Amino acid sequence: MVVGSVLVTGGTGYIGSFTALALLEADYKVVIVDNLYNSSKEVLNRIELICGKKPDFYEADVCDEAALDKIFAEHPDIDSVIHFGALKAVGESGEIPLEYYRVNVGGSISLLQSMTKHNVSNIVFSSSATVYGDATRFPNMIPIPEHCPIGPTNPYGRTKSTVEGIITDHIEAQRNNATKKGEAGGEKWNAALLRYFNPSGAHPSGIMGENPLGVPYNLLPLLAQVAIGKREKLLVFGGDYESKDGTAIRDYIHVLDLAQGHLVALNYLRTNTPGVKAWNLGSGRGSTVFEMIKAFNAVVGRELPYQVSPRRPGDVLDLTANPTLANQELNWKTKLTLEDACADLWKWTENNPEGYNQEPPKEFVEALKKEA
Repeated sequence: MVVGSVLVTGGTGYIGSFTALALLEADYKVVIVDNLYNSSKEVLNRIELICGKKPDFYEADVCDEAALDKIFAEHPDIDSVIHFGALKAVGESGEIPLEYYRVNVGGSISLLQSMTKHNVSNIVFSSSATVYGDATRFPNMIPIPEHCPIGPTNPYGRTKSTVEGIITDHIEAQRNNATKKGEAGGEKWNAALLRYFNPSGAHPSGIMGENPLGVPYNLLPLLAQVAIGKREKLLVFGGDYESKDGTAIRDYIHVLDLAQGHLVALNYLRTNTPGVKAWNLGSGRGSTVFEMIKAFNAVVGRELPYQVSPRRPGDVLDLTANPTLANQELNWKTKLTLEDACADLWKWTENNPEGYNQEPPKEFVEALKKEA
């Protein structure tokens, strides 16, 4: 039984594809829109292999409002959007900030305008912990709660905080406008702002994972590429932080847990109509870069080479979540560990060195068929 129809922007990307899988497994109908800038259509086949269902797919750009209008018109049953479509690299955002604003902010405005025209009233926004910036500038803000003041330190984070503000203004305006007109139904306009921390891992089946087309920007995929010989060594940005080993502290969350967080946030919007709510999706456990390297080395079974380099502009000491609000209100908490993420990522990378540009291992596909 289909429980609802959801448009997922950026749905062939890493987190978007795992969220599309979670939605299908929860009996939602899923429509994906993605311009394939940093992803592959092959992920649609992998989703189908795992859950037996395939999302509808449109190759389109989130900045193209006319294309979005057409998609909504063809799917009048869509009542919600989960919005991932964005550029996402902190370092790159400092090099090409205007492109980040064009895509991340401009695309979100196009999406909201099209949603409004087609009366699509729920949006789950894939935000980021980078909106908080350096939370150590305030006392008692590590781990970071949702009431920590926003203060991003790089263009990527500023695009995310800008979009959070745009969504908040839009949803509140839609509700207020309905009240002024004396119309019922203003409460149907809702948004979840999901500030999540460092996604990691892959599907335990070994046939679906992160598949960056260029250089990965995240620590674990870079380590995995070192392990299979695609990269000579890992660059560790900053060895002079005020942490126990001098490297930055991050909160790593398994992508399966993160996908579930998006699913339960959507369910919460549809059931409780709260207006605009922000939730942290994290484990509450901070790990240094060196601790992550050690954990991944243990899975691979050998020491991987690394080199400490200068800090990148905009990087901060500690991004560890306080996930209490999501634990309480969404009844969501992480179930998988850092060690699970490392093991699943290594299984995916070791057996799929070319990512989605190769056939999945036959024994993995057969194992899925036996489970079905």
